[in-house]
Amino acid sequence: MIKVILGDKGSGKTKRLIDLTNDALKSEHGNIIFIDDDKRYMYDLRHEIRFVDASEYAAAYKCSAHEFLAFLSGMLSADFDLSLIAVDAFKKLVKTPLDDIEMEEFFEKLERLSQAHHCSFVLSISVTEDEVPEFIRKYTV
Repeated sequence: MIKVILGDKGSGKTKRLIDLTNDALKSEHGNIIFIDDDKRYMYDLRHEIRFVDASEYAAAYKCSAHEFLAFLSGMLSADFDLSLIAVDAFKKLVKTPLDDIEMEEFFEKLERLSQAHHCSFVLSISVTEDEVPEFIRKYTV
């Protein structure tokens, strides 16, 4: 399952994502990862959640959609117990434009990855609902 939290900068997306991730500890039976572009929110998450600062990994920072998918796939291959991966600041991490065909392929492959590995993905994207393509809009919460 993929969920996308949309909104302009400063609209509370990160707070919603952090709350959703912390609340997931009550219902998820696997490991949880929170990926961000810096360490700013590391201490807002419960200690059971693995925090990843993507700026420390060249393959996941300011990269293409395909490179970011490979980064996520690597996480899943290293931990078969992952049940949720939350990604904050998606547009800062992935430099592929949202309306690009590569981004559409990213979401198709992410959906297949989610189903194959029983792992949910929640992404926060700093845009309004009117600005995203239809293939992303169907995932919004």
